[in-house]
Amino acid sequence: MELVRSAGILLHPTSLPSPYGIGDLGHDAFKFIDFLKDAGQRLWQVFPLGPTGYGDSPYQCFSAFAGNPLLISPDLLIEDGLLSQDDVKDKGSFNPSSIDFGAIIGWKKILLQIAYKNFKKNNSSFINDYDSFCANNTKWLDDFALFMACKEYHDGIVWSEWEREIAFREGEAVTKWTKKLSDDVSYHKFIQFIFNKQWKAVVRYAHSHNIKVIGDIPIFIAYDSSDLWANRSQFTVNDEGKLETVAGVPPDYFSETGQLWGNPLYKWDVMEKDDFAWWTQRFSKIFELVDIARVDHFRGFEAYYSIPGDAETAMHGEWIKAPGEKLFNVIREKLGKLPIIAEDLGIITKEVEALRDKFEFPGIKILQFAFGEGNEEKFLPHNHVKNCVVHTGSHDNDTTRGFFEKEKEIGSGIYEWAQEYLNYYGDDMCFASIKAAYASVADIVVIPLQDVFNLGTEARMNFPGKLGGNWAWRFTWDQINDDLVKTYKRMTEMYERPPKKKKKTN
Repeated sequence: MELVRSAGILLHPTSLPSPYGIGDLGHDAFKFIDFLKDAGQRLWQVFPLGPTGYGDSPYQCFSAFAGNPLLISPDLLIEDGLLSQDDVKDKGSFNPSSIDFGAIIGWKKILLQIAYKNFKKNNSSFINDYDSFCANNTKWLDDFALFMACKEYHDGIVWSEWEREIAFREGEAVTKWTKKLSDDVSYHKFIQFIFNKQWKAVVRYAHSHNIKVIGDIPIFIAYDSSDLWANRSQFTVNDEGKLETVAGVPPDYFSETGQLWGNPLYKWDVMEKDDFAWWTQRFSKIFELVDIARVDHFRGFEAYYSIPGDAETAMHGEWIKAPGEKLFNVIREKLGKLPIIAEDLGIITKEVEALRDKFEFPGIKILQFAFGEGNEEKFLPHNHVKNCVVHTGSHDNDTTRGFFEKEKEIGSGIYEWAQEYLNYYGDDMCFASIKAAYASVADIVVIPLQDVFNLGTEARMNFPGKLGGNWAWRFTWDQINDDLVKTYKRMTEMYERPPKKKKKTN
């Protein structure tokens, strides 16, 4: 992938300001794009946009294709005549700096149901666009809408516990239940239509300001998802819906028992027989929504760690080869250029690097890994390559300020070593790290907004292994001021992100 030297910011839309308790795709999203433009940024990176389930993680969604209803803007629904001001007046008081998912989900669902009822009554201005959206997305939308309707009918329990006929799509069950829950199915199609409409308006506005959007594809899907329910033969589940094998990583320095993720694995031999149609559809959808896709756990396309489905730890798994080269050849043949960023962190072998480099996918460098335990040399700025993306940290890391404060407190020596490396002995090690990232030869630098604000651990997005309380951080507009904008605008100019236009010579 050809990259233009540039800079951007990582912020999921849920973290945007909003009077409705969670960031959305309304006016604050457009205002954030204005901020990016003014600060000289050319990229906006987001997490996966799918409908979140248990734990509110964007990396565990009910669908690999659908959008998150929580991101739909009530204000834009009002402007479209689908809600009234009276509908939102009793929203209550929400914390502007944090998301209470428990309170938000139920309240927002009520609003979306009102919008759907109004759509059915007065849909003349949207009906053609709605019908077109449904027709163009039928391959995934029909299954997803029925899955969600059935899930709600069964009070949210996992699909394998539904009546057997619909759980395992026996005989005419799909037709029968689609008719039985027809209004609920239509509701979920409407929600996806609105999400698509609002999201694409945001992306168009970003493009009008010369800003590209980086999205995210988790390699694995959730067990309780429409993807597995509708395509069981392509995943490692048996005829009774039991997981035969699951994903994870083996024991390492960080965990003596490894990590048991529990996601179903792919039956690659089955997928290869239909020319990787599901994957082609998945990449086609993400490139419809974003300009560049970060592929999470890229190493799983070269070889994946397979753990028995009934295992309690990841200690007794095995590495199995994956057909990554065949897959990306097929997708490139069908879709053309592949604007993909390979998240190549973790256990990376020469074979993984060869797969990444064969398709010229840029990899990722995390500065905290350079300064942290082990001081991995490939992450140090002087060892970066052009074709890569550098971050100070990721969603699974502490904020950079929090990281350095912890290392200084425990006296590991990492804080002092980083000071020496960065040739900086002041109090703002976070900004020193950001400048090092900007100065890197790496074509792309993307900084989490929490680091732009120099926030501590209280602003951390995710604590891996922690149940609840994750993905909740939000910012407020008073955290952005003219000095901050000027500082980042100046840095993009100083470090030529993007490069200066060469003067024409006669």
